[in-house]
Amino acid sequence: MDVSMTLWVLTILGLGALIAVDFFIGRKPHDVSIKEAGIWTVVWVVLAALFGLGLLVFGESQASGEFFAGFITEKSLSVDNLFVFVLIMAKFSVPSHLQQRVLLVGVLIALVLRGIFIAAGAAIIASFAWVFFIFGAFLIYTAWKLIQEARSDDEEEEFEENRLLKSIEKKYGVADRYHGTKLFIRNNGKRMMTPLMVVMLAIGTTDVLFALDSIPAIFGLTQDPYIVFTANAFALMGLRQLYFLIGGLLKKLVHLSYGLSAILGFIGVKLVLHALHESGVHVPEISIPFSLTVICGVLIITTITSLIASKRQAEREAAAEPVAFGEEPSGEVSSGEEPEKESVEARQP
Repeated sequence: MDVSMTLWVLTILGLGALIAVDFFIGRKPHDVSIKEAGIWTVVWVVLAALFGLGLLVFGESQASGEFFAGFITEKSLSVDNLFVFVLIMAKFSVPSHLQQRVLLVGVLIALVLRGIFIAAGAAIIASFAWVFFIFGAFLIYTAWKLIQEARSDDEEEEFEENRLLKSIEKKYGVADRYHGTKLFIRNNGKRMMTPLMVVMLAIGTTDVLFALDSIPAIFGLTQDPYIVFTANAFALMGLRQLYFLIGGLLKKLVHLSYGLSAILGFIGVKLVLHALHESGVHVPEISIPFSLTVICGVLIITTITSLIASKRQAEREAAAEPVAFGEEPSGEVSSGEEPEKESVEARQP
């Protein structure tokens, strides 16, 4: 897709305006209700759909298909990121009314960093076609690692700060409590970061790690930097509302890692086939419509099986609770009644 500099500028300005509106609406710290999160989640999805349809009308069908495939893939990978966001919020004990501000700024940092990643990735791909082999192999390896992690019996993970974040904290120092929405304060004449600033940086920089698999994944669906950037932008900008909407459902998506591993593995194979094709080897290439069908199908199946498994687990726990709870009291009552009965009989003439 041939994108002019004017269209790039207009797109960035448009996305900036949407971010400004989002920031204006959520400027006052408050607890986000399910209703509010649901409405704005729908708004962001509709905006993404309209953008994709705009590509179909004013651009070309292939660009539209690539955008939707990329958007759905990035959105599904973003849902997996929410697990880590929950850990970060718990690690820093973020007050509920400040969580939306943290996510807004954190996602904005992530969007800027991903833009840099996308520009670098596009430049590398344009110069070295063999990089598709590396991207494909990395995605297949990541898919295997996801399966290994899903099958492990480890308990819930704990968030650990990265080296960059630790070095920033050491340089500036961190206040011992939150100060509303302030990011910096002065303590005895020294400028210090507040915990709010730290957790924003934690979410923004942690997303860089997620970009290591999501950026190669979307480049496996399209090599158009414009499509890659806009799909990432729309997937990330609705992440804040999605956090509050499905926060309680995250633990029920027990098969999500399996679904994401299947998607990443599929795109990895697609990248390897594309690399072989570019090298002159006659191999079949996977089309965008087929990719879109596979991605949507895997996500639907994963969601259904996750909810069924979670429901069965809840039923087993509910059935086991009365038995385990009732056995001990019944034993205590029966053993306690007999001596009482005997003592009453013994006092009778």
